[in-house]
Amino acid sequence: MAAPPFFPWLARRDRPAAGQAWCRTALARDISLEEAAQSVARQLAGCGPADLALVFVSTSYASDLPRLLPLLRQKLKASHWLGCLGGGVAGTEADGTPREIEQEPALVVTLLRLPGAVLHCFSIDTGDLPDLDGPATPWLEQVGATPSPGQSLLLLVDPTAPAINDLISGLDYAYPAIPKVGGIACPHSASHPSLLFEEGVRGGAVGCLIEGGWALQPVLAQGCRPIGPVLEVEQAQRNVVIEVSDGGRRSSPVAALQAILVDLTPREREQVRHSLFLGVGRSDFSLATLRQEPSAFLVRNLIGVDPRNGAVAVGEPMRVGQKVQFQLRDADASRLEARQLLVQLAEDLAAPPLASLLFACLGRGQGLYGCPDGDVSLCREAFPEVPISGVFCNGEIGPLAGTTHLHGYTASWAFLVPCSHPATA
Repeated sequence: MAAPPFFPWLARRDRPAAGQAWCRTALARDISLEEAAQSVARQLAGCGPADLALVFVSTSYASDLPRLLPLLRQKLKASHWLGCLGGGVAGTEADGTPREIEQEPALVVTLLRLPGAVLHCFSIDTGDLPDLDGPATPWLEQVGATPSPGQSLLLLVDPTAPAINDLISGLDYAYPAIPKVGGIACPHSASHPSLLFEEGVRGGAVGCLIEGGWALQPVLAQGCRPIGPVLEVEQAQRNVVIEVSDGGRRSSPVAALQAILVDLTPREREQVRHSLFLGVGRSDFSLATLRQEPSAFLVRNLIGVDPRNGAVAVGEPMRVGQKVQFQLRDADASRLEARQLLVQLAEDLAAPPLASLLFACLGRGQGLYGCPDGDVSLCREAFPEVPISGVFCNGEIGPLAGTTHLHGYTASWAFLVPCSHPATA
């Protein structure tokens, strides 16, 4: 009989050498939160103190959430603790198999030892954010670090937090051109918030700015494919698109869509009824670039149609001159896009990542792919021996064309990779 594959991060009882980077991850599915915490503690026993512990827990445990970190901290040692509730979790079994556990009790704990890195963990009250029109200093004070090359940021937000878009814009303002990845935790019926930070439960937003020897490499898979031509917005009011143009031809958005339907297959026409979105092009991208790079579109919900004039309401403020393109979301498109992006990253990296973190929409998983473990299986194809952990979110945070956005229906990945920039205290 062939020997089972060896995964370096699974040798949890072998204490790593001093100064060695490591990732250890554990997955538990016990009905009781206390039993799940004991299970991951047993799996992670003997690996030594970590720099950062990431904790992802399903909403099945929501009522007991305040007990979780005290239970884990009795058994495991880490300098910083960060995590949240989700509609499901992603984790790695003891044999290296990645899993997505949806709508049932599950707990994932990932311990990271990152020599050379400086971690700035922070908690922000989103009800009292600094002014977006003022200096960047108050935003820097919220995080506790000055901008420097090679930084990256992990961000988790409570679903009841106000001004989430302002928070993301403010962090982009204070820390431009660095990747920011994360998600919005899932709501629940208990009286406490959904975030985990250091010793207990928090609301607002929590995160970790990483600098020095390690960084997060983002991959954003939106899961849609374009249909029809790239259109230009000719008339818009707030989030309503009234008129678009294709070359010299002007029409309402609904009329433009009707023209597209003629060339679609019967299956695609059926998908239009329940899986139609609008891609909104970045203003700093040329029409030629948008035609060649569909991923440059920010995919947004279509939330209404005015039958009187054929206008459409979009889940995004719109303005004249923007480029838009209708998009269809389906399992094949999602699988193809994610596989291409992950394989490309694997080819670009000099060595495999230390860890991979997934922040996936509640609308993905089995509801999208029709089978379990859709996104994590694609990651395992590209990275055969990288531990995977993550959470199903109520909104995903990730960069597109250099700007951080709040997304829906996406898989926002963060891969922990070595960084050449020195740490700054």
